[in-house]
Amino acid sequence: MRHLSGKKKLNLKHSHRKAYMRNQVIHLINYGHITTTLAGAKEIRRFAEKMVTLAAKSSDFNAKRRAKQLLPYSDVALKKLFEEVAPQYTDRPGGYTRILRLGRRASDSASMARLQWV
Repeated sequence: MRHLSGKKKLNLKHSHRKAYMRNQVIHLINYGHITTTLAGAKEIRRFAEKMVTLAAKSSDFNAKRRAKQLLPYSDVALKKLFEEVAPQYTDRPGGYTRILRLGRRASDSASMARLQWV
């Protein structure tokens, strides 16, 4: 039986992966796009779309509290998520981001991608 097969480990420990995902989603919210490896972009997409779904369904105290629990590092990003990003996608049933492939990185030949809002 294959347990924990639903997500990529990205060659990081759990705590480092959790911090990496949170920081990347905060940068995606603040700047509108990020450039990273393809595997990282696919994992960040999952987390970012859950955050937008949470913010788009309701902006009550409990939703903000839960979002603050998932993204504790930046209050500015949370405010932008609830006031600017999520209202754009209230009528959309999902698929808030797109991944554009950028080719391979010269140093280690890793597949690069750009993650941005639709």
